[in-house]
Amino acid sequence: MRDVPGCVEVTIEPNIDPAAVGTSLLARDFPVCTATVTYGGRGYLAALGWIQLVKSTDGPRGAEQFDLDPFEPFGQLPHPFCWFGFNPTLFDAPSRSPRAPLDWTAQSFLCFIAPTEDGLEARAILGFSWGFDIRAEVVSLDTPSILEASDWDTHLPLLRRTYPEWSFAAGFSSD
Repeated sequence: MRDVPGCVEVTIEPNIDPAAVGTSLLARDFPVCTATVTYGGRGYLAALGWIQLVKSTDGPRGAEQFDLDPFEPFGQLPHPFCWFGFNPTLFDAPSRSPRAPLDWTAQSFLCFIAPTEDGLEARAILGFSWGFDIRAEVVSLDTPSILEASDWDTHLPLLRRTYPEWSFAAGFSSD
């Protein structure tokens, strides 16, 4: 991004020690997702944010449509980012109780904020998909996969409707 090298390392692993990651004991075997950003930009150039969307069979709009996945302890936020900072780490450890049949998929996008004539615009750099399912009370983790810019673009109507004071650029950007 901005001609400065960087990378994102994604790990998805089963939650074998719920207390060590701040989850309840019921979260055992569910996924722990960590996406670590390493970027050579300094200061405001490294100010990045993660926007995550989730669809699940128990979600508000069912398994057919994605919804924004906020960081729940903060409640409704005035921006679309669930994690934001300098080289921010995405961390998520979802779980469900009881372990009823479920399909759960997240799409996570690393973004930066760029100034425009009208204010600020969120621009996605990259994205990945991950998730889990439950069958017969057994949790199975999905292998993470790289997303395309078109995947980001499918979420733009929801993002623009939910955050009308924000602008969201189509496609992936590097500047």
